[in-house]
Amino acid sequence: QVQLAESGGGLVQPGGSLRLSCEVSGRTFSSTTMGWFRETPGKEREFVAAARRFGGTYYAESVRGRFIISRDNSKNMVHLQMNSLRSEDTAVYYCAAAPGSTIVSSLWGTAAYDSWGQGTQVTVSS
Repeated sequence: QVQLAESGGGLVQPGGSLRLSCEVSGRTFSSTTMGWFRETPGKEREFVAAARRFGGTYYAESVRGRFIISRDNSKNMVHLQMNSLRSEDTAVYYCAAAPGSTIVSSLWGTAAYDSWGQGTQVTVSS
């Protein structure tokens, strides 16, 4: 059974940083593409970042230059370092897993991902 468990959410002031982590079990992590999405009430879940198994990383324009996705294949974990946080980054953040063969153009859509975590709340507020 595939399980994804996020951690690291919380309350942070604007301009601050948070690091989210996601541990994956029940799946061959090294052959999996990992992604982060976020969701706010009344809006569709939106793509944040993705990391392919051999190092390619991809970002939404709204977070490029502020967020960094990284993966630790030895620990079956993916991280999202979030810097220069803004109020509009407030959301529930989800990690997700997709087959390693997923083409790049599909990574921005939720349909490419077949496993999801429960989500972790990130609130950016003074």
